[in-house]
Order: sequence, then C-alpha cells, then structure tokens
Amino acid sequence: MATVNDLVLIYFEDKPLSFARIEEILPDAKPNWYHVKLLLLQIPPQVVTWILRDVYIDGAEFTMNEKRMRLDKVVVPEEPPPPDPDGKDQKDDEDKSDKKTGTAKVISLKDIKKQ
Repeated sequence: MATVNDLVLIYFEDKPLSFARIEEILPDAKPNWYHVKLLLLQIPPQVVTWILRDVYIDGAEFTMNEKRMRLDKVVVPEEPPPPDPDGKDQKDDEDKSDKKTGTAKVISLKDIKKQ
C-alpha cells in the first residue's frame, strides 16, 4: 500500500493526470476507509483530501463523479552505482575528456559579424 511521503501518479479515465505526494492518511469512521491528504504536484500546487478505501490506495480503480480514477505508486529509479575503486570508470572518463579537448574549435561570432 502507498504510504505517507510516497509519490503517486493519478490516472483519470486511464490517462495520467498529475503526480501527487501523499501527505497524510487518517482513518475514517467507516472500517477500511481513509482520509488521504494529497499534495498535487502541478502549477499551482494544491492540497486535496480524498476519502478512499484501502484497496484504492493500493491501486484499485474507483470512480469520482462517475469518472474512472486510479492511484499508481511511483517507483523511484535506483541511483547509478558509485565508480569502481580500481579505476576502470576513471579511465573511461579520461578517454572521453581527451576526445573533447583535442578536436574543439572556437569560432568568434564577432569576427563573422564583421564580414
């Protein structure tokens, strides 16, 4: 289940609508229902509170005003691994920097404008 501080993508009629961050999940008076406070990540940002069942927070489809909606938890991609301590990645970087510095030519736009 998505929890507080998780990012979700809100789908409206099977089309991505907006990203949101779950700010708070509080229980409702009805069992298995929750008040879900969402920060909509749009311009301007907006805070809304939806009353949802636990399965809807998990990604099951529901309706609002007879329109199909769904929350999909965003999985944050993993960071690239740190460089190898044996220097293999460093050699690759050195090769790339040699290629960049050896063939560059500076063209003065000021000189072109005079002609």
